[in-house]
Amino acid sequence: MMQIDSFCRVCSRGFYSCHWRKPSENGKKCACCWFLFVSLVVLLLICWMYICLVTYNDQNDFNTKIFTNLKVWVNWFMLVIVVSAVLTSYCVLLLLFALVQVALREPLVLHWLHKIFLCFGVIIVLCGVAGISCMWRKEWRIVPLSFQATAPFLQFGAVGALTLLSSFVFHAFRMAKKGSKYRIAAVFLAVSAAIFLCPLFIKSPCLIDVKDLPEKPKLIGHRGAPMHAPENTMMSFKKSIECEVMAFETDVQVSKDRTAFLMHDQGNGFLDRTTNIRKKLSNNSSSPNQSSSVTFDFLQSLNAGEWFLETDPFHTVHLLSEEEKETARNQTVPSLLQLLQLAQNRSISVIFDLYSSGGNYSKIVVQTILESKIDHHLVYWLPPEDRSYVKQKASGFIQVYKNESEMEEEGGHHLNMQYSDLNAEKIRELRDRNISVNLWTVNERWLFSLLWCAGASSVTTNNCHLLKDMKQPNWIMAPSDYRTKWILVDISSILLMMCLYFLQWKVPCSCYRPETQNNTSVWREMSSLMQNEA
Repeated sequence: MMQIDSFCRVCSRGFYSCHWRKPSENGKKCACCWFLFVSLVVLLLICWMYICLVTYNDQNDFNTKIFTNLKVWVNWFMLVIVVSAVLTSYCVLLLLFALVQVALREPLVLHWLHKIFLCFGVIIVLCGVAGISCMWRKEWRIVPLSFQATAPFLQFGAVGALTLLSSFVFHAFRMAKKGSKYRIAAVFLAVSAAIFLCPLFIKSPCLIDVKDLPEKPKLIGHRGAPMHAPENTMMSFKKSIECEVMAFETDVQVSKDRTAFLMHDQGNGFLDRTTNIRKKLSNNSSSPNQSSSVTFDFLQSLNAGEWFLETDPFHTVHLLSEEEKETARNQTVPSLLQLLQLAQNRSISVIFDLYSSGGNYSKIVVQTILESKIDHHLVYWLPPEDRSYVKQKASGFIQVYKNESEMEEEGGHHLNMQYSDLNAEKIRELRDRNISVNLWTVNERWLFSLLWCAGASSVTTNNCHLLKDMKQPNWIMAPSDYRTKWILVDISSILLMMCLYFLQWKVPCSCYRPETQNNTSVWREMSSLMQNEA
């Protein structure tokens, strides 16, 4: 068999073009355009996978939002990640086969089935970006924030990829016409300079000396420990004690008989997600639409734990023992008084949102707290409603604010904000002013590490068991060390590319002479297209 039909060529052609024999001339039209399209789709999918991975911190918020609209609990976020990961892997492999085709100087003829999947990948990315922009817009803030944790390593990876791909660029440069060579060289040098020099613009709070690392942020259990027990149940708060949390974070509502209880969801169907209300009601009955329409006795009759075992929202149920599963299965909706008594016994603080409005509900909650006999310094008062009344009635409560301007107006020293609302410089400034900064909801190691380096006082987390065991941030590097590694990586890459360039020119021209005129069509088409793009 001739070299043109060697086993490697046949396999490569079969995977990329689904042609075991050499394709006809008709199939080669727009082959280079499809090659560039494959490259573009791979880039889009890799960027989309990066977005999915960094937003994984907030997967529970995403799933809850979808449940609110569809009333069906599925781990939608994980479904999106799996589909995106499969498509990304498929497209990356397709690009690798295309590069093998180029290296073997085979025609780039893409099969129609691959084209369909590539278009499907573009649709997935566009739908995902549109969905985040319309329904979850604040989540975009995590992307630039994540670069502070990943940018140094992304730059090292980009240098490695540039080095590997440079051989193909040099080959295209050699095959191009004289006018195209200048343009190929200009584009390649511009991209290389951007990659090599981008560390000049990389800023991260973790680029500090070890001696300057702030104290580890304290942990606040978000609705207890919802990864290991049903959220806002007594089991969940007891589980969070194992993490040595400094405070319980919860959500308070007031029932029809003026009893404060713990429940996050609100509005129409507020009991649907975390209780068995649907099983209790007949098919024709509608679920209660507000807390003031149900009594606490009715709430106590509901099961608040079975949903956790059935839906397994964090894929952690398998970590529970049979005894713990049975305990979870028997959880009920607790009252605020029960939580306050547990907090008093363990000397753990309590911070909460108040979701019932009007009807003097703030006064009911304050009265419940006073009746519990809990030490006032253990109560972090977050609701902005009736704050002046709370200060007058219970001056010992620690006042926590949701924005800096309100805090400064009232002379406060405690701030509670979403992690994406404050940058590292602002957190450090507040810390220098002795302002306690708590950030929510922080679940992933990389994000916790970033906020640790920035100097956050505490974080509210679903994942207290993971963060408790962290002894230091994921990475911390002195600026001088980073500069040294950056320069060494760049120099090594430049030297390797120089070697590859000279090796290309040392190979006799006959080795690059195609066996048929048709084999040069891809290179000439690529060179022409790169000239037009430039």
